[in-house]
Amino acid sequence: MTNATVEKTTTRAAVPATAHTYLPQARVRTVERSGRQAPADAPVKMGVRNLDLFYQDFHALKGINLEFPQNQVTALIGPSGCGKSTLLKSLNRMNDLVAGCRVEGEITLDGEDAYRSLDANSLRRRVGMVFQQPNPFPMSVYDNVAFGPRTHGIKNRADLDVIVEQSLRDAAIWDELKDRLKKNALGLSGGQQQRLCIARALAVRPEVLLMDESTSALDPISTAKIEDLVGELKSKYTVIMVTHNMLQALRVSDKTAFFLLGEMVEAGDTDDIFTSPADPRTADYVAGRFG
Repeated sequence: MTNATVEKTTTRAAVPATAHTYLPQARVRTVERSGRQAPADAPVKMGVRNLDLFYQDFHALKGINLEFPQNQVTALIGPSGCGKSTLLKSLNRMNDLVAGCRVEGEITLDGEDAYRSLDANSLRRRVGMVFQQPNPFPMSVYDNVAFGPRTHGIKNRADLDVIVEQSLRDAAIWDELKDRLKKNALGLSGGQQQRLCIARALAVRPEVLLMDESTSALDPISTAKIEDLVGELKSKYTVIMVTHNMLQALRVSDKTAFFLLGEMVEAGDTDDIFTSPADPRTADYVAGRFG
């Protein structure tokens, strides 16, 4: 099955069971989006197989099977409370911090079981996260970015200087902040704070970047800057983002998965999800008939 191509996955309710198959070694064919040529043959960076998640007796995620191609942007869409953020937080075990949370099934990173083969700290170093609200630490811009590397044992000032500059450059905010590195990060604008938080996440050199509604609290100009940044970041990172903004998903993502009531209804190439969805529930949602 190593040369299989995944075109689209849907729930059993939409297509015969034979069409809904998890392929752990699948290669995912991509298409050109927004004038950028995506890799022709992208390996799976993270995989979710038969995932069920419970908050005590509440069944929050139900039988999720999904793959995230390397160096691509995957958008998770769906109405509030459908399980998007819950899945995102499961990918780096943030739900471990929630009392009564129980996870069944498998989440893999480069084929390794994220819950059985990797400890949480190692996983979170490799799978970084940016949250909905900008949350810089009440310290200088420099110390915000250097916080993670210092935590992982990097103390040499010259090494930290290189990491801080490169991380701010990767977050497309170096030119704005290079003369303000000693200033308190809380004095930055909302858009600058969010890009600083992205730089802070990138400073530990993750392989995957999770973004949970990371532009919902920003103005349109700052949102556009973050979207442009996401397009640049996928050359180095695999990006998985939750968004309520369907136009944003259409603009920046290569793959899209639609969630409803804890189930993944449909997943595939973004263009296909928005122009020719296989499930009528997906069609209703992207058309704005509910949400």
